[in-house]
Amino acid sequence: MRLTAFTDIALRIVMRLAVARPDDLLTTRDVAGMLAVPYTHAAKAVARLGELGVVEARRGRGGGMQLTEAGRATTVGALVRALEGAGDVVGCEDDPPCPLRAACRLRSALRQAQEAFYASLDGITVASLVDEPTGPVLLSLTPGTGTGAPAT
Repeated sequence: MRLTAFTDIALRIVMRLAVARPDDLLTTRDVAGMLAVPYTHAAKAVARLGELGVVEARRGRGGGMQLTEAGRATTVGALVRALEGAGDVVGCEDDPPCPLRAACRLRSALRQAQEAFYASLDGITVASLVDEPTGPVLLSLTPGTGTGAPAT
């Protein structure tokens, strides 16, 4: 199973916010630059994370975003489920639909495997994702570079 780029970006944003100091309000543009992702993609991910109550974002001068306490405590499994949605791994009902869909056992097996994947992430919290050695690397990222190197 492969996660969508949207989920990948959202998880990276959450990880970066998890290591921010309580008084740090990071902008979407800064986080996008730190993580080397397009601003528009990051903005969509931040909006969704806000809808889920994982991120609190304030607009305007002096605005920025922070990870909520609920976001810090959420499990990666719950977050990935919410971001990926409840879709099937395969497109049995696509146009045209698969001719095997009425008698296929693959769809059920893939659903079970997908749930096992999510279940394996249920024991991991967002806060635990940034334990050593990840946290220091995230803190070293600078806006505009996507690396620990100083912005030029």
